[in-house]
Amino acid sequence: MKRHTHKHGHHSHGVQTMDFYAFQSGLREWNGGYKVLSALLILILCIALNDIWVSLTVIITVGMINVIGNKVPIRQYLELLKIPIAFLVLGCIAIAFGVSVKPIGDYRISLHWFYLYLNKTDIQKAVELFLKAMGAVSAMYFMALSTPASELISVLRKAHIPKVIVELMNMIYRFIFILTEVQGRMKRAAVSRLGYADFRTSCNSFGKIAGNLFILSLKKADTYYDAMISRCYDGEILFLEEEKKVGWIHIVGMTGYLAVLVLVWFMGQ
Repeated sequence: MKRHTHKHGHHSHGVQTMDFYAFQSGLREWNGGYKVLSALLILILCIALNDIWVSLTVIITVGMINVIGNKVPIRQYLELLKIPIAFLVLGCIAIAFGVSVKPIGDYRISLHWFYLYLNKTDIQKAVELFLKAMGAVSAMYFMALSTPASELISVLRKAHIPKVIVELMNMIYRFIFILTEVQGRMKRAAVSRLGYADFRTSCNSFGKIAGNLFILSLKKADTYYDAMISRCYDGEILFLEEEKKVGWIHIVGMTGYLAVLVLVWFMGQ
């Protein structure tokens, strides 16, 4: 046994977090460093090859791994994809559309003083960018949904990331759930007092909750730091970590998968 192990993922206000899925993942017993390296290699290939078929292959295959291997219900997986998809759609729209005072482009919409236009090449670039980014997101979700944050932090330690950065990541990550729980209680209290009855009242309640949360976060930070110091904290938090070996089947499997991506790219040329 080495440093670091936890038995339960975080569960906030009935919402299952990514850490929750990581702890119940079917790939939980795989080596953390292997999963991180695999996700990074898939991400790098997806971006470097810059091919629509490679991107689609990554999205579909890694998505299947996330749903089947990581045991994430497909509905929840789609929910997790909502936010990156929203940002990517907005960004791709900005890339695809152009503005001109003259009627140019393959497709155009007249708005009296100017035109919104589209070119086929810009549409193709936007689609390729969207799929490439989604492939990268899928690879990162493979890592996040199969590797608890505690193991990710351990991998960063082994990669010789500066200790202060690793410790800050660890503390910030854990503090997020504390503040989320406090914010949830404040919001429920405000709702019970009709603090969200209309838009104006909602804005007022939101401002008060944000201000109170900021002050409370400072107080809680001091309290938790004092608690850590009283338990002999010396700048590094150590946990028990289960030793997980990388088998030949894992190496062969990932090598084969990366080779398939290269083959898909070669066939698309």
